[in-house]
Amino acid sequence: MNDLPLTLMAVHAHPDDEATGTGGVLARYAAEGIRTVLVTCTDGGCGDGPGGVKPGDPGHDPAAVALMRRQELEASCEILKVSHLETLDYADSGMMGWPTNDAPGSFWQTPVEEGAARLAELLRRYEPDVVVTYDENGFYGHPDHIQANRITMAALAMTGLTPKVYWTTAPRSMMQRFGEVMREFGADWQEPDPAEAAAMAEIGLPDEEITTWVDTAAFGGQKFDALAAHASQGENIFFLAMGQERFTELMGVETFVRVQDTTGAAVPENDLFAGLR
Repeated sequence: MNDLPLTLMAVHAHPDDEATGTGGVLARYAAEGIRTVLVTCTDGGCGDGPGGVKPGDPGHDPAAVALMRRQELEASCEILKVSHLETLDYADSGMMGWPTNDAPGSFWQTPVEEGAARLAELLRRYEPDVVVTYDENGFYGHPDHIQANRITMAALAMTGLTPKVYWTTAPRSMMQRFGEVMREFGADWQEPDPAEAAAMAEIGLPDEEITTWVDTAAFGGQKFDALAAHASQGENIFFLAMGQERFTELMGVETFVRVQDTTGAAVPENDLFAGLR
């Protein structure tokens, strides 16, 4: 018999990603007594600095930003009751097309095999029953999200472990509602040009292709507070402008695509641990 507790491992790219995409499941499963492990791959150094100073602008210090974001990450984990935080501390690669993509030591420039080997050590240590990361496009094409997917899938292959594996996603129906709410709460929100609108329309999946819908509404307050803990990035986290009630209304279900399973649990499912307990 395996004496290890049921374990969820979430592999994310940056500080604050854990709250946006999986804050609900991290909080919910921690409350159910499941061990939760967060792996954050980069230091977040391409985030905003104090006063909202942007990467590349005078006064932006990636090392100082990374330190500040580490402290925020730890606060978020405390709110979400994350059992174990592991950081790989690769340099943040920035958005696709930024010069930082090519910087030596950036996550995007790290050989997949190297990152996967480090993650494989953590997989062997924690032996998770469920692993969550991004899809092959990193949900919206961010290089560090794409790389997180690549190292996760490669690390699983290296170890031979067979947890249930999920990729985060969003139903297209929610993406439409998301756009409506952005316009409602963002006085300066401009309608995207047709090319951007078309790209946004491709984010997420048709509702019928989503395998797993997890109700996390009861933990909306924790998820909201975890996002708020990343105060330095508040300008980029427009969700906070909604207030907790509207935020939970919009973000109270987290959705995934199951890409690896040995339990035979039927889909659609409403529990990442279906078939395991």
